[in-house]
Amino acid sequence: MVAEQFVTPFWIDLAATALGSVQGAMFAAQFKDKRLDLLGVGVIGVVAGFGGGVIRDLLLNQVPIALETNWFIPIAIVAALLGMLLERLFTRLNVVITILDALSLGLFAAIGTSKALSVGLPVVPAIFVGLVAAVGGGMLRDILLGMPIGVMHVGSLYAVAAGAGSTVLVVMVALGGDVTIAGIGCVIVTTAIRLLAVRYGWSLPEQRTISTLRRLRRQRTARTGDNGF
Repeated sequence: MVAEQFVTPFWIDLAATALGSVQGAMFAAQFKDKRLDLLGVGVIGVVAGFGGGVIRDLLLNQVPIALETNWFIPIAIVAALLGMLLERLFTRLNVVITILDALSLGLFAAIGTSKALSVGLPVVPAIFVGLVAAVGGGMLRDILLGMPIGVMHVGSLYAVAAGAGSTVLVVMVALGGDVTIAGIGCVIVTTAIRLLAVRYGWSLPEQRTISTLRRLRRQRTARTGDNGF
């Protein structure tokens, strides 16, 4: 299935990159023991800001779009430095930052998925590319900081939201829908799931070993037995 690419205005791409860089720097600034200097913060910002897009383009065997213009790298660096210097201010705007982050997550997923479809990838790989484009920056950030990769641990459905949005996009395109409408649908679904997950603390079930499951089952049986049921 070959589809057109979901295209966003250039300034929105820059804004999404800047937001990712700000969040990456804010995240890194929490770990004082890492003793990051300005260069380190700048690197974290660049990686968090458009790392997912770089991975996306490499998977599609294309030159990363962030390297085709002079704007992305400086914007990411400046935003990262601002995120570090104004950490307390941005923390007070946490609700706004969370909403904008959810929107950018949906945008990255929509762009990644539609771009994969536009080069002829099947729907499942296209969804995978969209998912990686959305969460890749955060994954690389965690790796550079020596932290456990956040999307692989119990959390608030960050990757699931992107995957769901990407799936909506490919389904709408497969049904003959316009790629722009499908992209907007992807952004809406991704944003909604992400914000609802943050609001209500939704997460996927944590893994359990067989022995743990048996122990929990025995505990439930003992409680119900004590209650006379």
